[in-house]
Amino acid sequence: MTAHRSIVVGVDGSQSSLQAVSWAAHEATLRSAPLTLVTTMFVPGAHGVPVGVPASFFEKEELEGKKRLVRGEEVAVRAVSEHPLEVEKVFSMGAPSGELIERSKSALMVVVGANRHGIFDRAVLGSVSAAVVAHAHAPVAVVRGLPHTEINDVGGPVVVGVDGSAHSEPAISAAFEEAALRKAELVAVHAWSDVDLYAPFPSDVDWSQVESRERALLSESLAGRAEEFPDVQVRPVVVMDQPARYLREQAENAQLLVTGSRGRGGFASLLMGSTSRALLHTVTCPLLIVR
Repeated sequence: MTAHRSIVVGVDGSQSSLQAVSWAAHEATLRSAPLTLVTTMFVPGAHGVPVGVPASFFEKEELEGKKRLVRGEEVAVRAVSEHPLEVEKVFSMGAPSGELIERSKSALMVVVGANRHGIFDRAVLGSVSAAVVAHAHAPVAVVRGLPHTEINDVGGPVVVGVDGSAHSEPAISAAFEEAALRKAELVAVHAWSDVDLYAPFPSDVDWSQVESRERALLSESLAGRAEEFPDVQVRPVVVMDQPARYLREQAENAQLLVTGSRGRGGFASLLMGSTSRALLHTVTCPLLIVR
């Protein structure tokens, strides 16, 4: 049961944003959850305090914001036309990242577009998606707009990165759930080398033993999920490569890539690991980052 917790998605009117809305609507129907569309009003001036702004400016911004929400609702309903969908529209003032992070406290998931265009980009410096990924209290899906493809038509497996640390456990659980909901194959990738593969290695390393150890680590990480998700077909992959590079390659033919927010040895003070940060700006399929 979702207990009425919703899928929250940011709406800024850009192509990437509308693709995110479409993907979020599909995710909501898979989970029988409501969908919450969120947009914000840009307020010029230091710290959001208006300076010499006429009332007509706010009237125009409010009108544009409501238009974005109506457009977003149309896109969401059309994306899942064969399924009922409860949609809530939220219009607020302030930084979009702050609004989405606040709503993430009670959300099943937050969905954002990857491209920085429109009102969301004007309202804050830097990437809204990166800020939400770093600080949200719920899993965050980042959807990059595909110019000639409807995002929900993208097929392929669900891919999850597994590094054997406690930080990847929630990501593994989320990936199994997504694969089950989508009736898709799950590719569990353990790319175990963080070093430069072109640098010289010690000649006395028993690489077969290393590989056996890493395969055992992957099997241990996946143990127990087969009973909970008996219909999910799992393809384990162990490769000597840098995680970001190999996961990026696997994502080219996937419908969803799932990672943890931090990797091996991640400190509590680090909000986002190097692998998730690298993938955030490079993969074209939807990326789900689970804290």
